[in-house]
Amino acid sequence: MMDNNPEECSVCFNNYDDTLLRPRTLPCGHTFCSQCIDNAIKNGQLNCPSCRAQHTATAATQFLINYGMEALIRKLKSMEVVPVTTVPTKPNKAPTRGISKKLRSLVEEQKSSINSLITSCEEVLSQMGEYRGQLGDWKTQHLQLQDRLYALVEQNKSAMKLLELEDTSVVDMTTQGEEGKTQLQAMLGSLDTVNTAQEVDTTIDTADECSMKVEDWLQKCQELFPDVNTVHTSVKVQETIREALEMTTTETGATADPVHLGDSDSSIMTKVQEITGEIPQKEITVEDLRRMSEPVESLVEAGRVVAVKSLVEAGRVVAVKSLVEAGRVVAVQEDQDGRRSARITLQDGQLYLHPLLRQPTPAHAHTIQESDVVGVLDPSCTLAFLDLGWAGSTRGRVTIRLTPDTPLARQFVLLCTGQRGHTYRNTKLLMVVDKGRPGERVVGGDYESNDGEGGAPLLPDLQGQYQQSRQAGAVGSRWWPPGDPTSAQFIITTRDRQADQQWPYVFGDVVSGLDVVRAAVNHSDITEVTVVDCGVVLPL
Repeated sequence: MMDNNPEECSVCFNNYDDTLLRPRTLPCGHTFCSQCIDNAIKNGQLNCPSCRAQHTATAATQFLINYGMEALIRKLKSMEVVPVTTVPTKPNKAPTRGISKKLRSLVEEQKSSINSLITSCEEVLSQMGEYRGQLGDWKTQHLQLQDRLYALVEQNKSAMKLLELEDTSVVDMTTQGEEGKTQLQAMLGSLDTVNTAQEVDTTIDTADECSMKVEDWLQKCQELFPDVNTVHTSVKVQETIREALEMTTTETGATADPVHLGDSDSSIMTKVQEITGEIPQKEITVEDLRRMSEPVESLVEAGRVVAVKSLVEAGRVVAVKSLVEAGRVVAVQEDQDGRRSARITLQDGQLYLHPLLRQPTPAHAHTIQESDVVGVLDPSCTLAFLDLGWAGSTRGRVTIRLTPDTPLARQFVLLCTGQRGHTYRNTKLLMVVDKGRPGERVVGGDYESNDGEGGAPLLPDLQGQYQQSRQAGAVGSRWWPPGDPTSAQFIITTRDRQADQQWPYVFGDVVSGLDVVRAAVNHSDITEVTVVDCGVVLPL
């Protein structure tokens, strides 16, 4: 059925505008206003009113603005403002016969130039309208973020009120305790000075009464403190705000180097994409990641034509880096059960590949094939990492060099990246062996049952040429691999062994973070230490 009113939303029948009723296109291709899409999301089910296709989103701003529709609306409005009947028609005049051919040629040339400028004006006006639409979209997003910030502030105020009430209760109970203690001390003095049986009976009765009050006070303190809701709320609100602050730039207020857009004839929105890092193609390549480590200056070559090309390449490098820093580049793997994705992060100039998980791909994410990323790893010298944490926070990263190329090392990589569906992520350390003695070591890696009974091998044959070591920091198999059903479990040594003893089946060594492992050894309960995250370092 043809829509005779394209300028209005087919759900609420209101005309589109550039604020709350902006036209947005769903993945199925149909367009509705932002307000109707948000209402559908709030109701818990976003089905296209036209084709009933189901979509998933948390806000209307996740869907693209239909800039073509907005351009059409602007055109319709301009036609309404200046009706055709009000424009006086001028009869075509025959060219003046008194003008020479040369002058007539100049007139035609001028007309052509003016027409060309009119066309250019129309193109730029269209771009300006599209850019204004983008600015309006950003303003809406800023308002939404502002509302969320206000909500965080209100949560913080509520947590502080709870802390103030708890502090007042503690002060009151402390005062009562001090009074009870003073009374007990006075009773000691009274008992030392009693001389008659009647004084003894009276003083003992008073002392018993005072003791009962103090015992009642002790019991109340145990029952009242700490208030679970107050402590839990305070800790969670602090963690939430810290995470929000850590996601912001560490150089707040500093002026970033401007992106050089060159002197090309790119459209306004193309330049906006260069600045924001919204590169057109969704698929990232290994070459894009590799070139991130190259200085941008090295991409600029001599010669104007080559320089323009290099500026475009340099802009892409900057764009890809900004996408990685924003957490919008993920490695993906397709299998018979669907798609899995893995984060790629940038820290201290180093790229890290995290494990594949069965999780939704982030909105507007740019993807790269997991097989392409893993393909750059050197099997003879791969760096893997384990992030250890306890008591609700990550305590540090342990980086391990896996060498040489052995089945146990390859299996460790598989369990750090999750390529076979299993991963060391969220597994706990199982025990400390020989604590405080030579050969002290921690045991972990039971990805199956997380109690030391699991950890089956992922490779059929784990035999190979392994190293031996007596040094702290050696990483090896907990059990001898041949035929062992739990050979995916590993050990990390934290103290040297005696001179006449060495660890067999060593397939790696800790290059950084051994202090984190030693801190875990000294934790009160080693089973509370968890591999919060894991993965490999990308040598790009």
